[in-house]
Amino acid sequence: MNIDSLAKVLVRPLVSEKASRSGDRENSVAFWVHPKASKLDIKNAVETFFPDVKVESVRTIVKGRSFVRFGQTEGRTAKKKKAYVKLVAGHQINFADFEQ
Repeated sequence: MNIDSLAKVLVRPLVSEKASRSGDRENSVAFWVHPKASKLDIKNAVETFFPDVKVESVRTIVKGRSFVRFGQTEGRTAKKKKAYVKLVAGHQINFADFEQ
């Protein structure tokens, strides 16, 4: 894959209590990813954009669409996908060093 398509794989880091607990316990980082991204795409994207990091494994979770209501208007949310990326021991990603 080229770098343009890898840039679309990682949507943003997932910041939550569960993700931070998982990160502390298992040396992993959580990301929201593109719904059609495979585990290999996610691994390649992380290793490309964070060159000092090696990925050990990737776990994905698909959050399906749910019904929402805004007054009388009903609709559905978009499908989302999370990825928990387990890093090799001794490697870590510090998001405080990166700025947009």
